[in-house]
Parts: sequence; C-alpha cells; structure tokens
Amino acid sequence: MEIETFLTLAEELHFGRTAERLRVTTGRVSQVIKKLERRIGGMLFERTSRTVRLTPIGRQLADDLVPLVAGFEAAVRRAADASRGVTGELWAAFLGEWTAPALLKAVDLFSRRRPDCRVEVREVQLSNSRASLLDGSVDVLIASYPFDGMACGPVLLTEKRVLAVAAGHPLADAASVSVEVLADHPVVQYPEVTSAGFKRDRTPDHTPSGRPVPKGPAGGSFSEMLTLVAMGRGVLPVGEHSRQYYPRPDVSYVPIHDAPPIERGLVWLEGNTTEHVREFVRAATDVAEKLPVA
Repeated sequence: MEIETFLTLAEELHFGRTAERLRVTTGRVSQVIKKLERRIGGMLFERTSRTVRLTPIGRQLADDLVPLVAGFEAAVRRAADASRGVTGELWAAFLGEWTAPALLKAVDLFSRRRPDCRVEVREVQLSNSRASLLDGSVDVLIASYPFDGMACGPVLLTEKRVLAVAAGHPLADAASVSVEVLADHPVVQYPEVTSAGFKRDRTPDHTPSGRPVPKGPAGGSFSEMLTLVAMGRGVLPVGEHSRQYYPRPDVSYVPIHDAPPIERGLVWLEGNTTEHVREFVRAATDVAEKLPVA
C-alpha cells in the first residue's frame, strides 16, 4: 500500500485524485505518506494549500521504484500467461494522430502472423505516455525519439520540422526560418513528465550556435501548447504533419530549413521485452518501407 500510494501521488501530485484512483480517503493517503516519510527520515513531498511537489528525495525514490515495480508486474504477468497456457494479449498505443495509421499497419501484419494474440489499440497523451508503459497498461508505443529510459526499435517514420507561430506573428508569412530564431522568441515548453532527451530535441536550451533559448509557458497537452502559441505566448517547433492533423486558423506553420527531421518508432519497457513485443517490432519494421515519409 505504501509504494502504490507514493507512486500514485508522485504521478498525480494531488491528494484528491490520488484518493480517487486508490479508492480511499484523502486522509488515508496523507496518513500513508506521513508514515513513509517517518521511515525514510525526510520529506517526500512539498505541500502547500495549492500545490503538491516532489522533493529531491521524493523524486529519487520515485525514479528508483518505478522500474522495479514495473519489472515485478511484468514478471507476474508473464508467469500468469505461462501458467494458463494462453497465447496472450498485446496493448499497442500511439502518441499523436499521425502515428495511428502506421501503428495500424503494424497491427494488421502482426495479427496475420500471430492470429493467436489479440491486439488492443489505444491513444496516450504526453502526460501519461511514460506512465502507461511503466504501469503495464501499454506494452508498446509508437512515439517520437528520443524516449529516455525505454527500449527503442528502428525508426519507422520521419518528418520535417516546422515552427508553429501565432497567425499574426512576424514570422507567420516567412518562406522558412532557421533554428537560430528560437533564440529570439519564447518557446512553449512540453509538460514536466516529458523525457529530458525529448525536450532537448524539440525545445533545446541553446541554438546550434550556442545562443540561449528563452523558455515560454508549459502546456499540459499538445493542443494546449498550440493554444499558447495562438495566444502569442511563444513559438513551438513541431512536425510538418501538424499542418494536416492540427489545422488552426490562429496558428501558422513555417518550415525550418536547417533542422534535422523528427524520427518516430516503437518504444517499450526493457523489462517487458516479451516474445509478442519482439514480434510486433519485427512486423512494424517490415511494413516501414511502405509508410509515408515527410
């Protein structure tokens, strides 16, 4: 109960939502956390009347516990499958609407090769993509690279980068821009839960020439980030397919002529590298040549 309560609160950062997920009272959540803090001898969360944040000790504990818990759950799941003699089930997910068709092509080929394995597909968001892999609710996910702390398959999709700006922004009518313009405008940030490597790739701290990039506000979802762009709060480097899948009259997409392409592929928890996951990665790789390249 202590570990489950701690990790749920570390994810939600809200006592009420944590209590709802665990189906206990907020008082019980508080009691469990205080007991754990007494055992450790230090505060795990900073609490105010409005916010709950992990302390450095709490962050370290969460980072240490999450892969251990996920590995344990994966091991139990594999043992249960073996004991039942069943052929299994695989949960595949996509992050971003453009990746869904690519995932479905992989699902189709995998299902023809392994008709004994049922594949379920779901969508995840920036805020829960990593958590879904860690808690086992998703076995494999097609997402942008880099994706820190996960096993990664071959690159399946590439697309050019563009800069999302407000429709009335001075850059909105430009034929193209350089990555260096990021130093001249606040850049909208991804949620805190997004991996550090991904954020460095999409919203770097410095331009290639070393100029610092000013940080704008963070959004909780991609749509929210585009809304911040539309409000003039900052600019945002995104993939070219955002034009098609996220068209907005209040946002313009300007090509970035000197940026490397965005790469996407399958990621999964190393401890959950089952035969089904390996087979799914092979299927996705085999259909990759037929996938669109931007």
